[in-house]
Amino acid sequence: MRKYTKDGKNQLELVICNQCGKKLLVEDHILKEGVCSIRVDWGYFSEKDGEIHRIDLCETCYDEWVQRFQVPVEREEETELLGV
Repeated sequence: MRKYTKDGKNQLELVICNQCGKKLLVEDHILKEGVCSIRVDWGYFSEKDGEIHRIDLCETCYDEWVQRFQVPVEREEETELLGV
């Protein structure tokens, strides 16, 4: 869950893990922790047609969640972060 300033600048103020309630580190309106952000735009053929759902999971909750998957998460290295 994210909260933004209401001063017209719409800057990030707070991020809370929807699963465990942990407040993630936000400094100077910048998120300084790993987070899994999910946005689902529900459409036709769903029970939630027209709804948009957003969640944020801290890294610990994300790891616990994906361990229960029957099909593992696809992984690849992001070389741009490594300065290559």
